[in-house]
Amino acid sequence: MSVAVVVGTRPEIIKMAPVIRELEARSVPFHFIHTGQHYDYEMSLRFVDELGLPEPHYSFKLRSRRPASQIGEMMGKLERVLRKLRAELLLIQGDTNTMLAAALTGVKLGMKVGHVEAGLRSYDWRMPEEHNRRMVDHVSDYLFAPTERARRNLLEEHVYGEVYVTGNTVVDAVLQHLPIAERRSSILRSLRFSEYALVTIHRAENVDNTAVLRNFIEALLESPIPIVFPVHPRTAKRLRQYHFLNKLLSSEKIQLLPPLGYFDFLTLMKHCRIILTDSGGLQEEATVPCIRKPVLVLRLSTERPEAVEAGFAKVVGVKKASILRSLNEALNKEVNLPQTSPFGDGRASQRIVNIIREALQRNS
Repeated sequence: MSVAVVVGTRPEIIKMAPVIRELEARSVPFHFIHTGQHYDYEMSLRFVDELGLPEPHYSFKLRSRRPASQIGEMMGKLERVLRKLRAELLLIQGDTNTMLAAALTGVKLGMKVGHVEAGLRSYDWRMPEEHNRRMVDHVSDYLFAPTERARRNLLEEHVYGEVYVTGNTVVDAVLQHLPIAERRSSILRSLRFSEYALVTIHRAENVDNTAVLRNFIEALLESPIPIVFPVHPRTAKRLRQYHFLNKLLSSEKIQLLPPLGYFDFLTLMKHCRIILTDSGGLQEEATVPCIRKPVLVLRLSTERPEAVEAGFAKVVGVKKASILRSLNEALNKEVNLPQTSPFGDGRASQRIVNIIREALQRNS
């Protein structure tokens, strides 16, 4: 009896790390596969090394960067590996092209599919991830929903598989790694500011749109608080292409950083005043009790409404005026965030592995 664990991007590695450790601790045999969707070492395999995870048993190099071609290429490579392994269960996380490719391949091979972080919905069809997560949920046998809302989403859609509320493994990851990060990271010594807003933007619908990206840049240039901005490779490419990079570099109130490791980024989150992001995962990480930071979501929608309802996050859109107004309001009001995260208690990976073990035993 064995499990095939598939990842392809930085967030998947981080969120699957606690599950992999739990599989190791329980002596559940598994095969670790990296699809190469994030092909840059700094954006992906660096995190395998940094988190002390085992080296992937299989790691692909993809030729295509176009989504449809990439999914097809991953399916072909995954099929060859999974046929050889004969694992009983395919375990995947999230909503990337890797997850869609893996889920479809698993179904066609007759494997059981387990989806970690099932049931998230933005109801925003402009997001490629919304397509992926819906399709993956409807072909999965075991759906590990992070919250009660996610469970309701799945039940309302009449999914085929068994639904379990487990919490989100990102909470496990932050709780396990922040103490290590604060011991090992020296990132704070490289900052020019003692108080700052942490900014990340990378989504295609934002950075590939010249008007939207211009709004972001102008908002950052007029920010009432200094900005620390680790720049995603996709974003860096667009900043150069649209001739925005020099504006940021010439500002004394903005510090650009290269892509960071997980420990450095956790440390920046821990010590920042506020977070501005279009990331989904950061909306979750900011709610963990040892982080507890307000988040302005630079998007028109979110698939993490629990963070908004709990008071951690606010969806502010992509217009300069709205971003600056919300930033000023957040900085000028007293912060009184909840002491607990709406995304779980840090034991999601234990619950998931318990369910997996029982499922493997039933099917053996």
